[in-house]
Amino acid sequence: MAYEKPIPRQGQHTKPFWDGAKEGKLILPHCTECNRVHWYPRLICPFCHSNKLDWIEASGEGTLYTFAVQHRLAAGGWVKELPFVTAFIDLKEGDRMQTVLRGVDPNKPEDIKIGSKVKVEFEQANDDIFIPFWRVVES
Repeated sequence: MAYEKPIPRQGQHTKPFWDGAKEGKLILPHCTECNRVHWYPRLICPFCHSNKLDWIEASGEGTLYTFAVQHRLAAGGWVKELPFVTAFIDLKEGDRMQTVLRGVDPNKPEDIKIGSKVKVEFEQANDDIFIPFWRVVES
């Protein structure tokens, strides 16, 4: 069955991220000047503006910063999953990532707890692309 959800664009500056995702690893850009990770991948550090970047393997752990339940979409592969939960995750290594949150009931948002521990997981879109999502592992 074909993957119907949007697939993010890949570029040369995001290749380490996608290569890691294919192996089930969360690989994040890291500034060697200020020693901070950042999300999303950029050609310069958003904190100190250095271009001295490398990539690190992250723990794949984080905490739920905030969330919203999505009930309506105009089109696209996500329509079949309505309602679903979008969220911002505070990464253990720093910075924040937007995602679709798994392991929660979108019909019971009162049960979703800010600060819950989450872990990354990857969904295969095609032979080369694995999309990161986050799952609640502890409330």
